[in-house]
Amino acid sequence: MILRDPVHGLVTFEADEYAIIPKLLDTREVQRLRRIRQLGLTSLAYPGADHTRFAHAIGAAFVMTRFIRRLRELHDVLPFWQRVSSERARDAVVAALLHDLGHGPFSHLFEEALPEAPRHEEWTTRVVMNPTTEVHRVLTENDPGLPGRVNELIHGRHRITYLAHMVSGTFDVDRCDYLLRDAHSTGVEYGTFDLDWLLQSLRFGELPPDGEAPPLAIDGAKGLPAIESFILARLFMFQQVYFHKTSRASEWMLSRLLERVCRLVAAGTRVAHVPRAIASIAETGDAELDDYLDLDDNTLWTAIAAWRTASDGVLADFATRLYSRRLFKTVELHGDAQTPESRGRLLRRARDIAKERGFDPDAYIGVDVASDLPFDDDHDTLRVVFPTGVPKRPSEVSFLLGRLRGQRLERVRLIFPPELRPDIIAALDP
Repeated sequence: MILRDPVHGLVTFEADEYAIIPKLLDTREVQRLRRIRQLGLTSLAYPGADHTRFAHAIGAAFVMTRFIRRLRELHDVLPFWQRVSSERARDAVVAALLHDLGHGPFSHLFEEALPEAPRHEEWTTRVVMNPTTEVHRVLTENDPGLPGRVNELIHGRHRITYLAHMVSGTFDVDRCDYLLRDAHSTGVEYGTFDLDWLLQSLRFGELPPDGEAPPLAIDGAKGLPAIESFILARLFMFQQVYFHKTSRASEWMLSRLLERVCRLVAAGTRVAHVPRAIASIAETGDAELDDYLDLDDNTLWTAIAAWRTASDGVLADFATRLYSRRLFKTVELHGDAQTPESRGRLLRRARDIAKERGFDPDAYIGVDVASDLPFDDDHDTLRVVFPTGVPKRPSEVSFLLGRLRGQRLERVRLIFPPELRPDIIAALDP
């Protein structure tokens, strides 16, 4: 199987050990990922950010084939039972392809809006392990034990340590693809990094004394710039894309809209065009797998279009604003204004203004806190190895990573309707 990809160029799965990939791509559950955008509502800020979870899944699987090719150049130093066999290569590539199966509409945003529902990792497990799914049938036809092994790998568990870390770790195939793909689609060029050099710098770490497989490591003589570029790419993407004010405002609005729908449904209020899975989550906190798999971006946009005429005024207003991209405004809080006390005082002031202007302050005013830890190697097994000396943590041998280690990136913003902007700006001005 050969595909063309805007990020990786020619993507191939031609080896016999990857013959299962075309069959999995044809399944209902994988094809559903074509209808789920990788970056949720980010295209409202970056028009090119319309790429899908399907493209990312293929990219992650291809990056895994590159990881495996590199490790096979090195694995002769390992006992034969710790090397990358054909079965392990197949399992790892399949896990990379299927790792995002459980995402709901607009990706991470959906589960953030409905925190009482199962997380996407749980939905992925249900898809892989449920005998009624097409994915499960393809896996079991190939190997009855394959669903269980793939599920373990997706969750970062495997007795061969380095395989688990390739699926879920600091430099896993998920991050290696989505950073490059998101940077390409948004046009944020400094979100890229040198994947070729990172792969070439891979090594095996020290062999554990208990006979377990070694973790992955980076060659200290040549690999530090590759690590640093990767971490900086992730930092820049959070600063410029994932925490962009327009993205965060639109995501906050969609979260409030879904919360409103669930609250109305749970209270027994009839709301038309609510997808079965969302109605079930509102009432019980869970949903049938088939109903959940019917959810995608198109389903939710269709519902939002219908909710523009809902009898509930707040729901209708939020749906209308989102559908026509009339988004809420934000004011970023800096310095002392970020403290919980100051944040609470500013929020109360904004809520008072909203109430005076006829807006429901509970629905229309909020504080959005976007937070991420770009790098912290305290609990990571990845080490930098040198020809002589003991392996070191990346933060111990890189000035840059030493400074970034444990530093949390946070953006705090007050969110409100554009009609209130002059009054709120004036109230916030000391």
